[in-house]
Amino acid sequence: MTKVRKQKKSKKYRYVNRKKLKRRKSKLPSIKCPQVKKAWEQRRTVEQNLNDMGLAYDPNKALKIPSAKELLQPMEVVEESSDCGDEMSLHIKDYVTKELESEAKAPRVKNFRLPNNQVTWLTYLMDKYKDDYKAMARDPKNYYQETWRQIRNKIKKFKNIPEQYSKYMESHKKQSSVESS
Repeated sequence: MTKVRKQKKSKKYRYVNRKKLKRRKSKLPSIKCPQVKKAWEQRRTVEQNLNDMGLAYDPNKALKIPSAKELLQPMEVVEESSDCGDEMSLHIKDYVTKELESEAKAPRVKNFRLPNNQVTWLTYLMDKYKDDYKAMARDPKNYYQETWRQIRNKIKKFKNIPEQYSKYMESHKKQSSVESS
């Protein structure tokens, strides 16, 4: 007779390298933000470091959403003592939050580009029909059956991308100068 399946299975031992595990746990997180990296203190915990910088460790505690019961009860005004505020202000590295805010407010470079096949299709339509969007919608190359308004919006987007539109205008000028000669 055959043995039970459980008895047949060979026991597997999962080896764990404890030294490697300890090193992995004690390894510090890699901080990519230069402002936070500069103000980080190795001997303090993550929560203490973030509190010193004026950042929230737990967003649920920082922006507490009141429950329905709390909304119905009248608000109590609690005056904060100045002693704990002075102690807290000694440790706060407010320059970190100011730098982060200024970086967030800085204008961003728009990297939006239309795909090349869409650009060639739009330039084909613009060359053939000029500004007649309804004729563009009836064109046989309108494979996705876009409406004239969708095509108009895509052409507006195309015209608002200076890098791609300027190339089209240069090639269009060259063609018109060759034709006139």
